[in-house]
Amino acid sequence: VAYLIIFHILFVLFVWTYWKSIFTLPVQPGKKYHMSYADKERYENEERPEVQRQILAEIARKLPVYTRTGNGGVRFCDRCQLIKPDRCHHCSVCAICVLKMDHHCPWVNNCIGFSNYKFFLLFLAYSLLYCLYIAATVFKYFIKYWTGELTNGRSKFHILFLLFVAVMFFVSLMFLFGYHCWLVSRNRSTLEAFSAPVFQNGPDKNGFNLGFVKNLQQVFGEEKKLWLLPIASSQGDGHFFPMRALCEAQNPLLANEEQWEDDGIDEEPH
Repeated sequence: VAYLIIFHILFVLFVWTYWKSIFTLPVQPGKKYHMSYADKERYENEERPEVQRQILAEIARKLPVYTRTGNGGVRFCDRCQLIKPDRCHHCSVCAICVLKMDHHCPWVNNCIGFSNYKFFLLFLAYSLLYCLYIAATVFKYFIKYWTGELTNGRSKFHILFLLFVAVMFFVSLMFLFGYHCWLVSRNRSTLEAFSAPVFQNGPDKNGFNLGFVKNLQQVFGEEKKLWLLPIASSQGDGHFFPMRALCEAQNPLLANEEQWEDDGIDEEPH
């Protein structure tokens, strides 16, 4: 009975987080990031690239936008006709700009970003526990089959298949979940891990790294009772994110802390 209760608790959490990952729509930038008709007309009628960059810079001055393109220009989406907020990217599959886009996941057929990244992490965690629990409870029957103590021949195939599938998914999910835990600890998205965000002073892979605890709170929120439930609790609205440079200005010790981390831990190669 205890096995069944634990199994169904994990199953409900697994299905709940999977459902939320699939059906939570990615959030798009607000209206103030879209170009007005006059600005759009002025931008499109201008043929000189340097003047176009100046137009975008004028519009961006009114917005809390700090990241830049590789050449130092304002990040602009030609397809959505908007100034991209920090950490926002255009998804070619969904054909929209997604706030704090992490990646487009084929397993949930949805963009993983600000609105559902917490749900995706919990989905990986509960999937991992679900597979581990199944493998652990089936393993003793596998031993009985191996030693010839299992007499029911019809159940042998099911036991072998269930153990194989559970272990296979557990190993795969372990690496994926571990990687995303590392990303959360550094406050990076998958896209930012491969290409560091560019600020006015140049690329900075730790631009949004606020320290381990604050990084967790960015994704899971400050109410710890909600951390393990697929309920929206991430900080902010996805348009603006605290930056390390601003925090260092208030607390210079953070700069030394990051230096100690970089000296002691090798970064993952990009």
